[in-house]
Amino acid sequence: QVQLVESGGGLVQAGGSLRLSCAASGRTFSDYNMGWFRQAPGKEREFVAAFRWTGGYTYYADSVKGRFTISKDNAKNTAYLQMNSLKPEDTAVYYCAADRYYYGIDYLHYDYWGQGTQVTVSS
Repeated sequence: QVQLVESGGGLVQAGGSLRLSCAASGRTFSDYNMGWFRQAPGKEREFVAAFRWTGGYTYYADSVKGRFTISKDNAKNTAYLQMNSLKPEDTAVYYCAADRYYYGIDYLHYDYWGQGTQVTVSS
C-alpha cells in the first residue's frame, strides 16, 4: 500500500505560480510511476502530467506543456508539480496518483490516490 497526501494548493492570480507536493508513505516510493490529474466542477478528471520511475521520463497534457513541471524526490518520498504562468482555466482540484506498473494518461489505471488539493486561479 502507498498513502499519498497532497499539499500546496491555494488561491493565486493569473500569471502566478504554485508548487504542489505529494508526500508518500508505505511501500518503496522510488519504483512507482507518478501522475497528476485535475478535476474542475462538472467536468471529468483530466490528465495533467506523468513521471516514469525508470529513466525519469515525463509526459504532459498539451494544455500545460511548457508551464508545468513534474518531478520526484525519492529521498524525500515526495513528488511535485511546479505550476507557472497559471491561468483561470487551471482552476481545479489537483490529485496525485501512483502506480507500480502503469505510466500514462488514463486515471483508471493508477492504483493509489491522494485526497486532492484545491487550486484557484483568479483573473
